Amino acid sequence: MNIIVCCKFVPNTQDIEIRPDGSYSLDKAEWQISDYDLQAIEAGVQLANTTGSRLLALSVGSSRIEATQLRKDLLSRGPEELHLVTDSILGDADTAVISKVLAEMIKKLEADLVLFGDGSADYYFQQTGLQVGERLAWANLNSIDAIEPMGDRVRVERLLEDEIEVLEVRLPAVLTVTSSINTPSMPGMKAILSAGKKSVKVWSLSDAGIDAGQAARIDVISASAPENVDRKGIIINGTIQETVAELIRNIEAEGLL
Repeated sequence: MNIIVCCKFVPNTQDIEIRPDGSYSLDKAEWQISDYDLQAIEAGVQLANTTGSRLLALSVGSSRIEATQLRKDLLSRGPEELHLVTDSILGDADTAVISKVLAEMIKKLEADLVLFGDGSADYYFQQTGLQVGERLAWANLNSIDAIEPMGDRVRVERLLEDEIEVLEVRLPAVLTVTSSINTPSMPGMKAILSAGKKSVKVWSLSDAGIDAGQAARIDVISASAPENVDRKGIIINGTIQETVAELIRNIEAEGLL
């Protein structure tokens, strides 16, 4: 069985600089694996160890994701190979484009099971895994809290509002896992040193069978931090009748009633 874990490299949010005009700068930000993908990687490692499967990692983005340190960090966590699809348009591409590229690469790499994290640490759209599953027309589930391999299928669990749902899914399948599925392991020194010897394959959009001119569907016009909103911070104490009356007086004073 071939398992692919799809990962995204994102800037460390603590390093993002907000300018006076509200725009932001990533110039000083260090890039890293999205936190939510660490659980997906760990789930893939556990499944690969249990079943003797191959575990591959797949990521798409701008040429920034080819950085040596990013490669080593990901590969030190267990995948045997890393496949990167890079193009300038993929840095700010929407999930429709990203999911199309991933789906075409998954077909090319011939996976049986594909894992995604719950969302990405930058935009957290929670769409990509589901879109990939639909493009592939595979069994497709999200919010997975546990995975158990069962030959040509997997048994999964997900926590609903007042019950635990248990499902059996026939492979091939796309699963999006939650951050509670496991606790990611920290790579040891041996894993870190051996990561540099693992295979890394860099693909272009044309390699994935996608025309770059037709791939971009959304242009990002601007991105900025929201304006700070001043809060009154008024605390009202008293009985229900007193607090309601005081609240109404404050609202009227602001001209809102």
